[in-house]
Amino acid sequence: MSKSLYRDFFLHIDMIVMFTLFIGIASFVIGKGLTWSLFLYFAIGLVTFMFSEYITHRFLFHIKAPKNAFLLKVLKRLHYDHHKDPNDLKLLFLPIWFSIPNLAVLSLIFFFITSTLIGTLAFSLGLIFMLLVYEWKHYVAHRPFKVKSKFGQWLKKTHILHHYKNENYWYGVSTPFIDVLFGTLKDAKEVETSQTVKDLEGRSPVHK
Repeated sequence: MSKSLYRDFFLHIDMIVMFTLFIGIASFVIGKGLTWSLFLYFAIGLVTFMFSEYITHRFLFHIKAPKNAFLLKVLKRLHYDHHKDPNDLKLLFLPIWFSIPNLAVLSLIFFFITSTLIGTLAFSLGLIFMLLVYEWKHYVAHRPFKVKSKFGQWLKKTHILHHYKNENYWYGVSTPFIDVLFGTLKDAKEVETSQTVKDLEGRSPVHK
């Protein structure tokens, strides 16, 4: 496996920022002393990101193209252009100007519910950890990795189907099982090939 594949991921500026943020928060939380409740909050963060990933991908990234030029530009960078050129390295990562504010909002909501700062930091660690998993799985799906595990091969296959078969299915990148809950995990043989799979900007907002 070419070292450049790993270098392109781990030395990408957005990944450096997120790994640094994760290590910084983890060091603080561990320094305060680990408890079972913190592990629970961490797990809640993992699950929260899984659902946030799916909902954001399906209902935000795939919305009908807005008429506002600025919003259109934002969506083009976040997802529309990624569908036009799925393997463009510059478009594989969520920009930190999008991911950090979104993780911060989820963390603030958790804090308002629990009123625990250290618990919220543990929750945010779960969010960031799952974001890093998402970024890695997404990266592997679009790069020439030879995935060995059956599960990893399945993850890669479902995402490729989303990009080349039909954009209305297989929204989960790191956690496709959530597609089961929403009815968007399909047998590829039962799904028609979409004519707009590479043109989200020009499609109508139909979610089957």
